[in-house]
Amino acid sequence: MTAPMRSPGSSTGSSTSTGGERTAGFGLSSEARNLHWLLTNLVEDVPGLLSVAVVSSDGLLLLSSDPARNNEQAVDNSSGPKGSSADLATIVSGVGSLCIGASKLMDSGPVKQTVVAMEEGSLFVMSISDGSLLGVHATPDCDMTVVAYHMALFVGRAGHVLTPELRSELRQSMESVR
Repeated sequence: MTAPMRSPGSSTGSSTSTGGERTAGFGLSSEARNLHWLLTNLVEDVPGLLSVAVVSSDGLLLLSSDPARNNEQAVDNSSGPKGSSADLATIVSGVGSLCIGASKLMDSGPVKQTVVAMEEGSLFVMSISDGSLLGVHATPDCDMTVVAYHMALFVGRAGHVLTPELRSELRQSMESVR
């Protein structure tokens, strides 16, 4: 059961549109803004999340919980903290690739979710669509079932809109803030 989606422009007063038209605010299409909105809600609604990243099948960061990246401001990654969304994207891509390889070797079908529980935190990786992945780094005391549930909601809402065109737009927006 999914909750109804609020309009991402409702709280900011920005105009929104349909059909991939550019909108005020981020300079992104309404679909891209909706994904940013979904990611923001995930981060705000789930206690214990440290960093969230959406990664394309080729390992490129598409969406990030890093506010500077999502607001299209310049980011200096040279001294970024461990656990930043760029680091998380790299880890998610590697873990995702390793699990896909393991699944093929074991002839077990597509990987749906991976959880790595560590002493000082947890890593969650969930397939979205077309090889894209949602990765979450959370605190050690997070409620894993709540995190997994909200990740599944995000995947269910984002999976059908994450088209090749939208992935390309998101990639370009991330490259423009490097």
